[in-house]
Amino acid sequence: MSDSVKDNQKQPSDKRSPITLKMEEKARLLPTLPGCYLMKNKNDQIIYVGKAKNLRSRVLSYFNNSPKNAKTEILVTHIIDFDFLITENDAESFVLENNLIKKHTPKYNIRLKDDKSYPYVVINTNEQFPRLEFIRRVKRGKGIEVFGPFVTGSNVWEVISTLTKCFSLRDCKLTDFKARKEPCLLYQMKQCTAPCVGKISVSDYEKDLFLARDMFSGTGAKTIKELEKRMHAFAENEEFEKAAQLRDNLVVLIDFANKFKQSNAEIENEHNIDIVAYYQGEIEIDISLYMMRNGILLGHKNFSFSNIEIVEDIEDTVNNFLFQYYSTTYDSLPELVITHFSQEANALLESGMQTLQKEIQVRSPQKKFDSLISLTREHAFEQQRVRMLHEDSVYVGLNKLKDLLGLRERPVVLECYDVAIFQGTSPTASQIVFHDGKPDKKKYRYYHLEERPEGNNDFAMMKELITRRSDNGNLPDVFIVDGGLGQVNIFKEALKEFGIAIPVVGIAKSKVVRTKNGFKNEDIKKSEERLVIPGRSNPYMLNSNRSLFKIIVQMRDEAHRFSRKLHHKEESKRVFNKKGPRKKKPVI
Repeated sequence: MSDSVKDNQKQPSDKRSPITLKMEEKARLLPTLPGCYLMKNKNDQIIYVGKAKNLRSRVLSYFNNSPKNAKTEILVTHIIDFDFLITENDAESFVLENNLIKKHTPKYNIRLKDDKSYPYVVINTNEQFPRLEFIRRVKRGKGIEVFGPFVTGSNVWEVISTLTKCFSLRDCKLTDFKARKEPCLLYQMKQCTAPCVGKISVSDYEKDLFLARDMFSGTGAKTIKELEKRMHAFAENEEFEKAAQLRDNLVVLIDFANKFKQSNAEIENEHNIDIVAYYQGEIEIDISLYMMRNGILLGHKNFSFSNIEIVEDIEDTVNNFLFQYYSTTYDSLPELVITHFSQEANALLESGMQTLQKEIQVRSPQKKFDSLISLTREHAFEQQRVRMLHEDSVYVGLNKLKDLLGLRERPVVLECYDVAIFQGTSPTASQIVFHDGKPDKKKYRYYHLEERPEGNNDFAMMKELITRRSDNGNLPDVFIVDGGLGQVNIFKEALKEFGIAIPVVGIAKSKVVRTKNGFKNEDIKKSEERLVIPGRSNPYMLNSNRSLFKIIVQMRDEAHRFSRKLHHKEESKRVFNKKGPRKKKPVI
């Protein structure tokens, strides 16, 4: 046998598709400059956004014969085309990537799912006679003062209420404030100075507001001293009831002030710090973020995502995720972020932070932070361990659904539908969307369905529903229908008319009669949730997988709640306003 023949036998056959080969050719034409790339599917939808120091080298790695992880292998099968943007440096591409992910919400990029929000105190100085507001999701802007976040259980709501009464500040919303012509009852009770009708000057009101603000912006000493002074004055004037009320209020305020005077001796010069660490397990990655504000440990946030989500290097992926987190407006920004990442990763994250409103340093831990970084890493490990043992991981459930349906990849987007109708009138439907096992409420939809002369017509309603849904694009990975095999088949037939080949499953309950000592006992009954899967002889009992059970049942319950809410509203209109049947389909 000739050497050339032997060489041909040794070379593995190239199994890449013609489209992948075409993409490889295009990638070889890219510049060797830093920038971002946008991968697109057959519907011209952006399904992944990435950044690169060298665009040609990075994009080419997707399409050449180099080894790839499972996520990248799946991603490549969906790529039909790509686009790119050039930036001046790595830092600029880091920021641009985050902005593109926010704008396009690509399916294969890791999305931020915040597990906790902390309370803030907000003073909007753009309003006339500003008030103290309790807010969890802060929208920052010019003239908006934000204090916090405050630890859960810090009774900040009670403190705001106490300060508002003590200093007779405005408590009403701006619309009520502007509309008022006469003082409200609070003015009569001497709990408000009625700025709405000019009973107090702007300068006097600002003095009271400044004293209330010191409770959050300073130590609270000025606030407490002024209220103690007023309490003694009431007592001297024999207004004992008012003095007693102020005494009780001072107990609340002093307790709050003492909580936030605590400090950690090791970090007395470092007031606002975040300590970040991650742990990579067999299935998932957990990121723990310990928040220290005003020198005390406020609390923590925990994030997790599947290992298969990683397309780039793990440290790079976690870094991108952190910048996505810090670029949101949910929490106050620290002055320093401590990580156990490489110096290069820290420098890149810090350069990205420069685009935010506040200058933030990112560095590796010094000796005084060793115990905190160890604690944070241990928390990430323990958080994952407990979740896995308790079967709380959404990825366990979604991977089970993948196996049940024989899918190539884990489903990411699930949609559940429920139709509500009463004797043929006011038919409505709800669309519930979950992304990676969590509600995506921005994509929830109501549908007003057309009333039909024959009344209930499941197929016609499903067909109308799918017609209108398919017009919106971005179809899910799996459809879930509230009902048994009959409803599933109707939904499948309606999908078939539009050439949509997406798996459909149903969720239904079955009454199971348990037996005791071999005899039937009619008193021992339990309703079990079943997952109805076309082509499967027996339904899958959802209690076999706690994680999948929680996802599917929550979706079904949400769909019920959502559709009934609109249905009852429509029925009320029809009955009380004596409206006839809906003639025209309104906009969703």
